[in-house]
Amino acid sequence: MRIAVTGSSGKLGTVVVRELSAMGYEVIGMDRIGQRGPSFVQVDFTDYGQVIDAFGAVGDRHDGIDAVVHLAAIPAPGIQSDVATFHNNMTASFNVLWAATRLGIRTVVTASSETVQGLPFDVPPPYIPADEAYPPRPESTYSLVKALEERMAVELVRWFPDLSLTALRFSNVMWPEDYAEFPSFDDDAMLRKWNLWSYIDARDGAQAIAKALEKKLPGFNHFLIANADTVMTRPNAELIAEVFPDVPLKGEIGENTTLFSIDKAREMLGYEPQHSWRDHV
Repeated sequence: MRIAVTGSSGKLGTVVVRELSAMGYEVIGMDRIGQRGPSFVQVDFTDYGQVIDAFGAVGDRHDGIDAVVHLAAIPAPGIQSDVATFHNNMTASFNVLWAATRLGIRTVVTASSETVQGLPFDVPPPYIPADEAYPPRPESTYSLVKALEERMAVELVRWFPDLSLTALRFSNVMWPEDYAEFPSFDDDAMLRKWNLWSYIDARDGAQAIAKALEKKLPGFNHFLIANADTVMTRPNAELIAEVFPDVPLKGEIGENTTLFSIDKAREMLGYEPQHSWRDHV
């Protein structure tokens, strides 16, 4: 399978390219910036012509794409203005998805975000552990775009019933070198309450993408993707009692088990995190 990875120079994208390549996929990285080479194409995803051209064929690089992993975006709120974030991310995602449908590419995995769950939880979640069952609650322009992208995906699979479109709501992406900071989080439960003390190791993010590519679930599906544990050594019961005392508990919370439920991804994708910050600190 030949896979285009948009946003291939980003924090998650670089790891996804490496891990998918190691699994035997032919990977074509695409981004606005990146190292020139036979497996990279420079693309501005806000320009539809560039996107459809890059997916269709690029000289002697490739003669067509089998699947798309769409990660390209301004990656968080507050990096650029709200208007710039909306215009860039919404336009890029429409262009990528529309180009895929036009070219007959029927397997797409796209990066949604934990932020659609209601981050930074200044308004508490409806229950803990949070899961995909409650409607999106965007609280920023960045998150609003992610929610709109998911809605767009719902309509596209209605128009194209043979399309497999999977949105992965990634938690805060981390590399192993980021883990040295984690023990300091215990000093203040409020430091990481904004995403229920969650994270995703980029390598496990890549695993989730690989599982979605393998499964090719019909229609549109969305999944929370986090690691199996929190960023804290303090127990979940203590954290919840301090920060979210009035939020109902929905099922078991475990000692340090993730408070973003990944049960749906486990059941439908076969996703199972293999990494933990505790192995590095």
